[in-house]
Amino acid sequence: MKSTRICLACGNPFEPLLHVPRQRYCSSKACQRARRRDWQTHRLRIDDDYRDNQARAQAKWRAGHSGYWREYRAAHPAYRERNRCMQKTRNAQRNFEPIANMDVIRSQQPLGSGFYVLRGADDAGAANMGAWTVHIAVLSAPAAPPI
Repeated sequence: MKSTRICLACGNPFEPLLHVPRQRYCSSKACQRARRRDWQTHRLRIDDDYRDNQARAQAKWRAGHSGYWREYRAAHPAYRERNRCMQKTRNAQRNFEPIANMDVIRSQQPLGSGFYVLRGADDAGAANMGAWTVHIAVLSAPAAPPI
């Protein structure tokens, strides 16, 4: 007589396979996917070699598919808009300055002539992807403020 067990993923009873004595998940696709995900999460947490190998494999894939997210966003405008809305919400919840402020000039000195990278920022303060290289030429020195 076979014993009945409860699936760890869906909670439904199932009869384990005879050749898998420690079976904890039923054979449905969703539960098997959950089993593999749980195994990988556990392995990533405890096995340094596995974690390093996964990181290298992901980096290699990203290097070979550098335009993936750009193409995905272009092909899925609803995803792009949802992401923008969520980023605006996250930015609104922040108690500090906008995300892209690494290049902000905080000097009290006037801006000098030279080449600068100009980036647009949306209403929430997140930098857009487009950037321009601009040349700023100072035509006259700033006058002293009137006394």
